[in-house]
Amino acid sequence: MASEKTIAIVTRLVEFSETSLIVTLMTKDFGKITAMAKGARRHKSPFESALDLLAECRIVFIKKSSGAMSLLTEAKLERRFRSSATSLNRLYAGYFVIEMINALTDEGDPHPDLFESAKNFICKIDSPNYADSNLRLDLLKFEIELLISLGHKPMLGYCVGCGREKTEVSRVYFGLSDGGIYCSNCRRGKRNIVSLSGEGLQFLLALAGEKIGNHELQPLPLSSASPTHVGFEESWALVQKYLTHLLGFPPKLAKFLKQLP
Repeated sequence: MASEKTIAIVTRLVEFSETSLIVTLMTKDFGKITAMAKGARRHKSPFESALDLLAECRIVFIKKSSGAMSLLTEAKLERRFRSSATSLNRLYAGYFVIEMINALTDEGDPHPDLFESAKNFICKIDSPNYADSNLRLDLLKFEIELLISLGHKPMLGYCVGCGREKTEVSRVYFGLSDGGIYCSNCRRGKRNIVSLSGEGLQFLLALAGEKIGNHELQPLPLSSASPTHVGFEESWALVQKYLTHLLGFPPKLAKFLKQLP
């Protein structure tokens, strides 16, 4: 069987034996893969200490047939996440990103745009000059990119029930089950609804790159999207509820998210 080469982010490590690991990686070209890394726990291993959570590395692996686990044969470290030593907030933010990737992506289903979003987010928060006060906003931007990449982009410009076009930025009702806003008629009798003010809708429109109705009604410029904007808290709360709904359970790091500045 031929070897495959790609760049990857380490998203999970499980001890398999005294010398080996089972590794989950988000790769740019092959999507999420799970592979056996034989000898990875030895002091002198062929992986040169590249297998660390949130680390970016270049890997070589043998893809087995019939659904068998792949075999990781080489991993060369490109970048290690170093902020874990200085900021627990940034460390857990990184852990949240890989938790979402592990939970919401399928094995062997490539999402190169999602890989780049995750890579850029991890690199950004790992910068020594990064301010933790920006974590929630940057996490929210990543979550929107995640939803778009996986086909769960919130429908904000049209009623998800009847398809009626929205023509003004005003209070709406977002259906978690259907992934979009309802008009006043379609919201009747619906459950799992989150109310969103006009300011919150405007904020989400900016992050999702959408606009309402005709071209004269422009969304909030993305440059104006900040944690101090009046619509931020509503948008943040809605997206966390939407992700929880998609997962079917609260994220393991949900309590951490509530503690972010």
